[in-house]
Amino acid sequence: MEPYGDDWLYSGSASERLWNKSAIGKKITNNQLILSAAEVIFCHNHRHLNWPYENWLKEEISKNPNLINESIIIEALRVPGNKLMLAKFIENKSKTPHHKDTWGVRWNSSNHPRKDIPESEVRWFHSSDLIDCKNLLLWAIKVSQEGRKAEVLIVDDEQAVVTYNLTVEEPKGELLPPSNQILETISKYRKTIIDNGKIFFHYENVWPCEQIGIDYDDGRIVDEISYELIKEKEENFSLQTSVFYDLLMRGLHPRPGFKYGTLWRCYEQKIGTDHAPWLVVNPSNKPINWETACLASRLASGVNKIWLQPLRISNEWKYLGIVRPPANSRWTNPIKK
Repeated sequence: MEPYGDDWLYSGSASERLWNKSAIGKKITNNQLILSAAEVIFCHNHRHLNWPYENWLKEEISKNPNLINESIIIEALRVPGNKLMLAKFIENKSKTPHHKDTWGVRWNSSNHPRKDIPESEVRWFHSSDLIDCKNLLLWAIKVSQEGRKAEVLIVDDEQAVVTYNLTVEEPKGELLPPSNQILETISKYRKTIIDNGKIFFHYENVWPCEQIGIDYDDGRIVDEISYELIKEKEENFSLQTSVFYDLLMRGLHPRPGFKYGTLWRCYEQKIGTDHAPWLVVNPSNKPINWETACLASRLASGVNKIWLQPLRISNEWKYLGIVRPPANSRWTNPIKK
């Protein structure tokens, strides 16, 4: 094995088998493969290849501090049998188009890059990395347009890996959104300011919009966001109220999501008919890291809900979902002792 730019050229007897069976590296000729340093580590640990030379690993780690984590991600994907091509090795982008931010393209165990279409595009992060939600949403949109899954793998300080799917969600409900006339009618009701900026509306007969406020005795408690919706014009809405309005226009019923650590839980039907499928976080949240996002997504999955981050794209609200995949698609590395 010899250096090949930042990568390594392997001309050993196993080169054809490594490509034909496992799609490892980039094939140049029948007996030559280009391997990334992380792939060299995988082949050493799982395909019985020798190190290029003594002290190779120590030298490569000093050049690339992320090398160990990258090799762990490759191991998590390949040990279950997946085929993985690093994006930097894909030259024929007309045959295998992929997003510029994609790190690798994955095929399932029964398929191969030479003849089959890929199943997903992959990115990986460390658990301490901050999340650029807008970047991830735009990436997920493009990947889904190619008919692929957008997969992210997260490695932590224990070198354990977890997998999440990024989805572009379009939450929809069956409820009738409040009209401007209804909002104007509510604004004329007698009201009293109560604790924490909430408003108590006094009304007779029937409250005109079930999605706004919470019943209490002979009145309705309305929070600051709902009150802003009632008294302000759309162009003056805060971020939270703008998202709340968008959810209402989608036919949903947002309710406080405090018990789930989010701003809202959203029902698609009348409350009591079914559970709330979505948990929507505050659009004003500061950047979070993957430790926080993984905890939130796991909590949402545990109560059969999808965790959503609202993002304004081209003056429209889009919703990024961070979803735990099915058990047979949760790529993780072998348990470390």
